[in-house]
Amino acid sequence: MTNTPKTYDLEDRSFEFAKRVRSFIKLLPKTVGNAEDSKQVVRASGSVAANYIEANDALSKKDFVMRIKICRKEAKECVLWLRLVDAGDDACVASEQTALTQEARELTSIMAAIMRKSE
Repeated sequence: MTNTPKTYDLEDRSFEFAKRVRSFIKLLPKTVGNAEDSKQVVRASGSVAANYIEANDALSKKDFVMRIKICRKEAKECVLWLRLVDAGDDACVASEQTALTQEARELTSIMAAIMRKSE
């Protein structure tokens, strides 16, 4: 039996990230700050996924690189908005906030690596 490394389809990974963000938002305390920050993180997480799909369908290398740059920018924004939301006193919600923030950082790094290799 051979050990094959787990491969990640970034379209699926970015889609799952956006879905997890939406599920997470539903668990947050209802505050004015969370309402505003939640809107931002939902938009940014969806933008990562949507722009990655666009990158894969790019008409040129220049278009591809631009879409990847947008993905990276939006993933970085996700880190900010996820850090700003107030998870309240629920340890499970705080744990998911940490996990999503880490995933946003990883997506940022992946997009940066793709950018470097593509330019």
